[in-house]
Amino acid sequence: MSEGRPAGNGRAPRGIFRAALLCGATLIAPQPAAAQYIGDQLRGEVAEADTARDLLSMPSLTGQKTALGNQDAKPADGQEEGIPAPVFRPASPGATPDDQDETEPTAAAGRSIFTDEQADTALAGRPKTAIEREQARKAANRPLDPIALQLEAERQKKADAARKAAAEEEEEAETTGTVRTRTVDSEDDLKTEPGSERTDAIETLNKKPEENPYAPVGLRVGTFTVLPTLESGITWTSNADSSADSGPATLSETTLRLNAVSEFDGNTTTIDALANFRNSISGEEIDEQRAAARMEHEHDLGRDWKALATLGYEIGPESASAPTAVTGSLEQPIVQTFDGSLGFEKDIGKLQLRVTGNVERDVYGDAELSTGGSVSQSDRDSTLTAVALRTGYEISPALTPFVEVEYGQRNYDQEFDNNGYARSYTLTGARGGVEIDLGEKFNGEASAGWVNEDLQDPRLVPISGAWVAAALDWSPVRGTIVGLDAETTLEDATSPGDSGSILYSTRAALSHELRANLTAEVALGADYRKYFGQDGHDNIWNAEAGLTWWMNRYVGVTGRLFHEELTSTFPDRDYTTDSVFVGMKLQR
Repeated sequence: MSEGRPAGNGRAPRGIFRAALLCGATLIAPQPAAAQYIGDQLRGEVAEADTARDLLSMPSLTGQKTALGNQDAKPADGQEEGIPAPVFRPASPGATPDDQDETEPTAAAGRSIFTDEQADTALAGRPKTAIEREQARKAANRPLDPIALQLEAERQKKADAARKAAAEEEEEAETTGTVRTRTVDSEDDLKTEPGSERTDAIETLNKKPEENPYAPVGLRVGTFTVLPTLESGITWTSNADSSADSGPATLSETTLRLNAVSEFDGNTTTIDALANFRNSISGEEIDEQRAAARMEHEHDLGRDWKALATLGYEIGPESASAPTAVTGSLEQPIVQTFDGSLGFEKDIGKLQLRVTGNVERDVYGDAELSTGGSVSQSDRDSTLTAVALRTGYEISPALTPFVEVEYGQRNYDQEFDNNGYARSYTLTGARGGVEIDLGEKFNGEASAGWVNEDLQDPRLVPISGAWVAAALDWSPVRGTIVGLDAETTLEDATSPGDSGSILYSTRAALSHELRANLTAEVALGADYRKYFGQDGHDNIWNAEAGLTWWMNRYVGVTGRLFHEELTSTFPDRDYTTDSVFVGMKLQR
């Protein structure tokens, strides 16, 4: 661009020369430089802001209509049509925005490719042109989209939940520093952990009442539950040793009983022990000690096999009323009895098979005579070995009939006793019975059969008779127990020509709880002894009544009345005994 200078400048010739060159260049150029003119005058210096505004305000390429795309478009007056540009037609629909109706101008028609959202945000600021102001006015009056509002609300809700969770995690995070906490007194509502709430006093709890609040609780020793009982008191008796020639006496009597039960891994062990001490305080001189212990074990071997084992021991003076009692002795001989058994039982369906081996050993001490000296009883020491076979069939879980046979041999340590008799014998027996199992209501077994004892010495007649045994417990109502026991015992003899005797013993007992802490007991017994080798028999009957009052679970007061009579066909054997016992009973 040339600059005009004032006409009065002294350098006119150089100006004339420059004007001539400019005119020549104008004639040579094919077209005038019209871009530098606005109207008929030069536009002068172009600002950068004006150039950017002009570019941004140009219509977009898709909104322009060429001569080919719009045949009806006419060039403006004084404007040359030039060479028409071809229209871009995409091969697939949707590649470019749909063309708007020519009669409905849109905002996109007046925008260029540079008018995206970022450009508008960066450059627009406040609307400057009339088109921008019109677009802003339409955007402000545009109605809100409800779906967009709902999506925005859900997004905002999720963001709030995430911020809340992050805040809680940060609050619960373990800190490495010391955090001051509020004192307990400053807390209005103290928080407690579940299960640490205050409970009622023990006295106010609704405890289930015990079935028997005075029953012993026992002691736990390993796998055993031990129930000890100690009874001690004073006994007055009209017959100190229950014999025909004994007198009255006042005795101190103490009895210790021990019961222990263990049930472990399907195996059961039971131990029963008894110790009794009787000493005279006045009257007939008596000093007796008796003790007995018995253990039974049942072991499950699997596959319906069981092992049954028993072991027993008993020691005490021989009874003064026994047929073998030493006449005129100051003290009867001490008798020790050892016994044991081992058996195996197999269940085959409802059929039960059992085989048992028994061993019994009797050892007698010397008898002290009232005239001085002693009499040896070693000729009575003997050992019995026997085997029993038992077969039962379970009709129902409550009833199992059975049949049992037994064979044994008793051998004396001395082939002949002090009177020259060979008293070893062979034992055979058979019995049949029924086993009952109705739980605590009714249980036990009863049987009857025949037993025979064939002595080795031909001068002695065999001993044979009925074989009766029973052990039944019946509880008609709670707190009441009725027991029935029966036993058959073969007794040896020491007199010349005497083979021995059979003793049948029966006892029925009733125990009833009058109150929770008051128990009454009544028992009635009858014995019958039949002699072999000599004609005679004994009849014995006894009755007993007792009462126990428990002051608490561990201490009670007890008392008993006892009466016994023996009548015999032999002279100097009859006697009557009456006894009264009062004492204390301790249990755990």
